Amino acid sequence: MNVKTRQACRLQTGFTLLEVMVAMAIIAITLIAVYDSQSASVSRASEAKFTVKASLLLQKKMAEIEMMNAEDISSDSGDFGDEFPGFSWRIDVEESSIDIIEDLSVPLKQIDLTISWGEDELYSYNMRQYLFSPE
Repeated sequence: MNVKTRQACRLQTGFTLLEVMVAMAIIAITLIAVYDSQSASVSRASEAKFTVKASLLLQKKMAEIEMMNAEDISSDSGDFGDEFPGFSWRIDVEESSIDIIEDLSVPLKQIDLTISWGEDELYSYNMRQYLFSPE
């Protein structure tokens, strides 16, 4: 091998600073996208976990309400104790009616039930139901 060939081989081996910087930028963009995707996935998993628990707690609370006499149902709030820490419920009750035909209306109670979780009620799950309320 002559001297010129050895110098040419030395010049062509390795990466230039520009190539390294482009490769690092591509890696950084890829890692940011992966991190963002992972963060969104964890957030969606938390929301799904809350939705499943809240819907079951809502059904439980609504079953308790339906077992009560219509005149005993009133607005109230509370929590689910140590069994479901961080979960709270709120019931808002309003008198309502539906006019079936002229001069005939059916008395109802509009019940809005909200299940919340977290500080400042980060997540909430709502349901509205109407119960017959004989006068």
